[in-house]
Amino acid sequence: MTALLRYQAALLLRSQRWLPPVILYAAFLGIGVQSGQPVLDSLGYAAAAVLPVAAWLVRICVTVEPPAARACVAAASGPGRAHLARLLVALIAAAALGTAAVLVVTLISAPVSTDNRTRIALLPAAAAGLLAAQACALLGTAVGALTNWPVLRAPGRAVPAMLLTALLSAVTTGSPAQAAVSDLVTGSQSGRIPVPLLPLTTAAVLAAAAIAATCVLTSRRSP
Repeated sequence: MTALLRYQAALLLRSQRWLPPVILYAAFLGIGVQSGQPVLDSLGYAAAAVLPVAAWLVRICVTVEPPAARACVAAASGPGRAHLARLLVALIAAAALGTAAVLVVTLISAPVSTDNRTRIALLPAAAAGLLAAQACALLGTAVGALTNWPVLRAPGRAVPAMLLTALLSAVTTGSPAQAAVSDLVTGSQSGRIPVPLLPLTTAAVLAAAAIAATCVLTSRRSP
């Protein structure tokens, strides 16, 4: 599996197709997060944007490989294992991007609540933001896995489905991502730092189920 992960990571990096989502994410943060804003509000904003980026990275990883190379890798390691490596690389990339964003946002934000009356400890706030970002990365990976190959093959169906599902996953009540971000915003208003372990756990379960299902489906479908 290590060799497969390295191979898929190399494909992702060399393709440079990761640049658009990363640049858009950076621009999104540059517009929405300003120095001196309440830290929990800014962390919630940064975490929410990880979800569509993760879904986009999944699409890149499952489509970047040429068909001939995909067939060779599937023959050598098994289609399910190869697809698992693609999804894990996308998840790792999204999680790393979210972690970097949390660190930067924590450093430039003000350690205060929304009303500027309560001081917020930066280290616990960063931990809460990190948990929320990882929850969004996991849910975004699940969204990407279920709205791209092998579930949806045609780009005309896959891309709109991915965008719509990512949007709904970010704003729908009961979604792990929405719950994690809402916890941060509510915590900023009340001056209490949340611990979004339940959204993270739920997102992890959903991501594991989506990854397992698509890996099984990959084994049954030819590229």
